[in-house]
Amino acid sequence: MPSVMRIAYVTTYDAKNIKNWSGTAHHMARSLIEQSIELNYIGSLREKYSLLLKTKQHISNYLSKKSLAKKYLRDRDPVILKSYARQVSSKLSHLDSDIVFSPGTIPIAYLECQQPIIFWTDVTFRGLVNFYPEFTNLSPETIRNGDAMEASALERCRLAIYSSDWAAETAVKYYGVEASKVKVVPFGANIEYNRNWQDIKVIVYSRPANTCRLLFLGVDWYRKGGNIAFEVAQKLNDMGLNTELTVVGCQPIIKEPFPNFVKPLGFIKKSSSEGLRTINKLLAESHFLILPSVADCSPIVFCEANSFGVPCLSTDVGGIPTIIKDDLNGKIFPNSTGISEYCAYIYSLFSDYSLYKDLALSSFNEYQSRLNWSIAGQTVKKLLLEVM
Repeated sequence: MPSVMRIAYVTTYDAKNIKNWSGTAHHMARSLIEQSIELNYIGSLREKYSLLLKTKQHISNYLSKKSLAKKYLRDRDPVILKSYARQVSSKLSHLDSDIVFSPGTIPIAYLECQQPIIFWTDVTFRGLVNFYPEFTNLSPETIRNGDAMEASALERCRLAIYSSDWAAETAVKYYGVEASKVKVVPFGANIEYNRNWQDIKVIVYSRPANTCRLLFLGVDWYRKGGNIAFEVAQKLNDMGLNTELTVVGCQPIIKEPFPNFVKPLGFIKKSSSEGLRTINKLLAESHFLILPSVADCSPIVFCEANSFGVPCLSTDVGGIPTIIKDDLNGKIFPNSTGISEYCAYIYSLFSDYSLYKDLALSSFNEYQSRLNWSIAGQTVKKLLLEVM
């Protein structure tokens, strides 16, 4: 075994650019580098027949809105996928790599190489079908392509790492992959971390006990449950608990003029230093991150909230139950739950505010013990060593 593990880190985009995939591929790469793993980046792949297939996708999606056709997704088309594989293979021939590693299945689904292939991602294709709005009403061609891609990636890989139990279970259930080939390692927080226990205690104890500050942080108002978050804030105010709802990432879709307790801030770029400072300040000042998602994979924003000692309130859909553990770093509710249960939970914590402070500190402990990239990187390195 070589003294230094060398990995070919494969993406279709530039993984060094923190703006891609909300910075997840960038932070994932750093988590491996911090484990003394040498990375050779392979990315910025060219999309074959781009204009033709983009046109096909545009027309099919336009017709699907008029109920005249079903949606076609070009990124699962074997023409593109096999072209990606050839590009990766060509670049691999010039590198000395022990393992081919990717934060997704798309660039390695049809890759032929001597090195063991490993991927670490948050979802399977079948997990997305009829779950996310973009993956509803898909054409039979796209479903065949997507399933073939996923099955091929799982067959070729030595190890399939997922960020949640839900994603891992869909791989076993829909694609028949051996359970021993599948592992679960949660992602970390895509923000810089330099806070200790004393810092968090100061942050938590600085939050007012007479005003509940809810933070909704998501780009899709309905999929992320913004309408539920609004109703929860409204009812808490009706119950006599002064409550604010700050909305970041999208515009609230509610009747205007907005009530005084709603504070819409729009989209804030976390990739900019000013935007990051603003989001960090909002997280530090908030009592809860509330994201009652209808569909989600592994929202990293929960890890980011926990890094500030902020408990999270969400639903038991997708990969969320792997991140949020009841009364340790927040609480998850059934997707069919009415707003009264959210309100009762929040109100009870403010009725005995020491319970809230305990939950907030416990949330930071969950971040420190399992929801950060350092722990994730250590865990994945052990898995890589076992493969080698």
